[in-house]
Amino acid sequence: PDRAKRLLLSQLFQPLNLQGEAAEEGKGGEPTCRSHKLMLQAGLIHASSPGCYSYMPPTVRAMEKLIKVMDEEMQAVGGQKLNMPSLSSAELWRASGRWDRMGPELFRLVDRHGKGYCLGPTHEEAVTELVAAQSNLSYRQLPLRLYQVSRKFRDEPRPRLGLLRSREFHMKDMYTFDASPEAAQHTYDLVCAAYRSLFSRLRLPCVRVQAAAGNIGGTVSHEFQLPAEVGEDRLLLCPDGHFAANVETLSEEQTSCPTCGEKLSQTRGIEVGHTFYLGTKYSSVSNAVFCSSDNKPQLAEMGCYGLGVTRILAASIEVLSTEDSIRWPSLIAPYQLCFIPPKRGSKEDGEGAVLLEQMCDDVAEALPHLAGDSVLDDRTQLTIGKRLKDANKLGYPYVIIAGKGVCEDPPIFEVWNQNTGEVLFLTKEGVIELLSKAQVP
Repeated sequence: PDRAKRLLLSQLFQPLNLQGEAAEEGKGGEPTCRSHKLMLQAGLIHASSPGCYSYMPPTVRAMEKLIKVMDEEMQAVGGQKLNMPSLSSAELWRASGRWDRMGPELFRLVDRHGKGYCLGPTHEEAVTELVAAQSNLSYRQLPLRLYQVSRKFRDEPRPRLGLLRSREFHMKDMYTFDASPEAAQHTYDLVCAAYRSLFSRLRLPCVRVQAAAGNIGGTVSHEFQLPAEVGEDRLLLCPDGHFAANVETLSEEQTSCPTCGEKLSQTRGIEVGHTFYLGTKYSSVSNAVFCSSDNKPQLAEMGCYGLGVTRILAASIEVLSTEDSIRWPSLIAPYQLCFIPPKRGSKEDGEGAVLLEQMCDDVAEALPHLAGDSVLDDRTQLTIGKRLKDANKLGYPYVIIAGKGVCEDPPIFEVWNQNTGEVLFLTKEGVIELLSKAQVP
């Protein structure tokens, strides 16, 4: 029964193609990048049509971990999680003016009664109508900070770069309602700080830059950018950190920092988050009002805040990985541990295999938070070296091997710590002490 509980690599639905080029990388004709190639080779995604992907079980685990970290950060700033329909009424979008302004980017459809809808790329209209429907909202109930994590849709003219630019994607979107511009600015600062905390926990070198408000609108807007060669945005950064902006917000002649005068350096970035202070742009359309302290109806001041869930996964692989080996932010790696037993028929096989399985059980008992976070590579027809190479490519933060030292007294296990690049030779107690540092959300 214990063996049945272990996750065996041979049973994991993750079709590996680690030997060379990903078979599907040209599907749909889109150019590829490191993260796209690695995710296809590692069996993390499967292209079903241009810009649409099935996420394999390990990818879903990484997403769920990432969402858990997002939940912690959003709830720390008073966020309340809800879920709104993907189908959004055309009437709402017409009222805000975005039905026409968004153009062919919207996936549009008509139901059997002739009523128009779109598949929501974002939910400003829907959430504002939801809050407007609460006719007895009081200033005492504000600030209201509502968020969801859901599938979004954008009819990209040319989907490309795997999950970095797809037609269907997962996003965390928060919408806030405040009683005054000052309170809304306070909320804006709080959420931006939560985003910084999130990227710090993931150990991703994100930078906040001034940005254009685009189709969403509002008066203040910032993007959270992950510097990367493949990034589609051009950024100008002050070397001392005083100033950062997306090039699209600046005049052509701006080449020096407005604070310190230093020459701005240019880099490319992947947008992984975006924040907007909306004011009353949407609340005025839907009449989203609250009862003020002097008993008068007053329009709520709004903000909206997005984080690309699937884009953060791909972008983190893009910037942390080597050309042929995935490196995850350790916190959200699908599995923390990979156990590699001896090769079948080797002199360590019998006793070593038993000792390694005992080690799996001991780790699960001593560190229950890691109990479901390990994979046993049971492909014992392959050499340890071949399986170690595969584990390295798949990016497990810790690989524990029953090698030549496993039959010593006491048994010694070979441990690869991908976070530090170290190879350690440890007793069972040493392995458990090392793994006690492993974090899962």
